[in-house]
Amino acid sequence: MIEWGVDEFLIRALLAGLAVAVAAGPLGAFVVWRRMAYFGGALSHTALLGVALGFLLGVEPGLGVAFVVIAAALILGGLQGVRGLHGLSLDTLLGIVAHAALAAGLIISATMDGVRLDLMGYLFGDILAVGWGDVMWIWGGAIVVLAVLATMWRSLLNVTVHADLAHVEGTNVRRTELLFMLLLALVVALAMKVVGILLVTSMLIIPAAAVRGWSRTPEAMGVGAAIAGMFAVGLGLWASYWFDVPAGPGIVAAAALLFVGGFLSKVRA
Repeated sequence: MIEWGVDEFLIRALLAGLAVAVAAGPLGAFVVWRRMAYFGGALSHTALLGVALGFLLGVEPGLGVAFVVIAAALILGGLQGVRGLHGLSLDTLLGIVAHAALAAGLIISATMDGVRLDLMGYLFGDILAVGWGDVMWIWGGAIVVLAVLATMWRSLLNVTVHADLAHVEGTNVRRTELLFMLLLALVVALAMKVVGILLVTSMLIIPAAAVRGWSRTPEAMGVGAAIAGMFAVGLGLWASYWFDVPAGPGIVAAAALLFVGGFLSKVRA
């Protein structure tokens, strides 16, 4: 019989992972539709800078991450409006910002005396170490993301399908895209504790990609992506407990297996 202490940390991990899956699923559907996987990756790479600044300034690292990732979303959103900056494409500019922020985070963390960062935990997640405070923070953020996304779902869908037509119909395209980027930033900050900085984008794109071929409507894809993400969290934690694999990578691997399974079943159908 499993002792309550083991039960409790698994429950906390499961609740935190489910919250990330619920928020990342429908948002990830838009990431897939809009082909913004690299944008999400760029945001996640800036999170380490937020962690380092949090320790440097003596504030909660999660707050530092949220601040830096949101600031990065605003900067990257501004870069989307830049055309012909030294002849560089947008993906090149995203790569420059992302890796410069990652390097800055590593440099700051290396120069801080008396502070030792758990880089493996931040880079690949440490979901089994989340506390009840983390669970409440992650669920609170997930609820905010879902509430805002629900209010802007139709306008964001119109902008995704045809931005110019959406503008003609009265949609504020720029505001809608900016809100979407800020929601992405918030999800990145939430998911960092679960799967880590380097794997956070996978929670956005893999579950959504796994159910895309089976979804009849955008709403069905959003809900399906959330469910697929929840299954991946459960399967990854199960594998971590029974086979002693890292929990964060285990969740991502489980999501990848769901994608492969969905792809193969769709091909056979």
